[in-house]
Amino acid sequence: MYNLIRNLLFRLPPEQAHHVALRAMDISNQLGLLEKLSPQVPVAPVDVMGIRFPNPVGLAAGLDKNAQHIDALAALGFGFIEVGTVTPLAQPGNPQPRMFRLPEHEAIINRMGFNNDGLDSLVANVKRAKFSGVLGINVGKNKVTPNEESESDYRKGIAGAYGLASYITVNVSSPNTPGLRDLQFGDSLKQLLFAIKDEQGVQQARYGHYVPIAVKIAPDMDDVAIRFVADALLESGLDGVIATNTTIERDDVAGHAFANEAGGLSGRPVRASSVRVIEGLHSTLGDRMPIIGVGGIGDGASAAEKIQAGAKLVQVYTGFIYRGPALIAEAVNAIAALNKG
Repeated sequence: MYNLIRNLLFRLPPEQAHHVALRAMDISNQLGLLEKLSPQVPVAPVDVMGIRFPNPVGLAAGLDKNAQHIDALAALGFGFIEVGTVTPLAQPGNPQPRMFRLPEHEAIINRMGFNNDGLDSLVANVKRAKFSGVLGINVGKNKVTPNEESESDYRKGIAGAYGLASYITVNVSSPNTPGLRDLQFGDSLKQLLFAIKDEQGVQQARYGHYVPIAVKIAPDMDDVAIRFVADALLESGLDGVIATNTTIERDDVAGHAFANEAGGLSGRPVRASSVRVIEGLHSTLGDRMPIIGVGGIGDGASAAEKIQAGAKLVQVYTGFIYRGPALIAEAVNAIAALNKG
């Protein structure tokens, strides 16, 4: 059934199809149909960052930027849902068109540019949701905020999300906000990580409980940069790392009509580079900091591959667009089989 639905949606421009699909999911969920029509996902609990996840397969940030569809997405069987990226102030993002499908590669290129309704709107939407499972909130900086003032934006995001999130993700790796990825390197990274850790302590004192914070990084790093990031994360005392975001590389889609479109490439072409980064991180981090693997998961084997590389959890996005809810159950089963074996 999902293949038929997808074929119909793919007749629409990508961004329009995105909104139509989410609205249809909301209606189906309100009618009690969504859970009944979705494949049964086995219970496969795992403890990571002090949180018990019902299963290790989550939804990556970007699909539900404003946290408007949490309850419908939860009905599909995800072990956790990550909403955002949200910025302190609302911003429109980049001009359209800004999303492109590459079906031959099971890939998407996007240059959305953190389009979202702002932190206050997301907070209100999360409060309205009935969902009581594991919720991640992904925070970023506004485009107009200079890098040297980015700490303030991230502090605002953490403060706003802290009382509602199971965990918080700090996004320093989107290629669609000019200069953002510069925050992943050198003294800029260390300064930002220590500021994030400080804000976490401030909010822990305010709320009286601890909310773990992970950092989302890019796949476009060499081995030296990966080791630097891993060491900086350990030094800062943060709780996890999400590897990886979209890539700016185009080698695997060279010759495609959209290959030269600016933005981040996601889906099957990022699979290998994501695994490479996970393996590099794990060689330094070991079991001292959990890794959440994301990038190019389109079937059970690619989900299990992330776990074999060193991840404790995985997230899907582009693969979910191409495969639908069946991917969730398939990935959970593959990881469960790997763990048993």
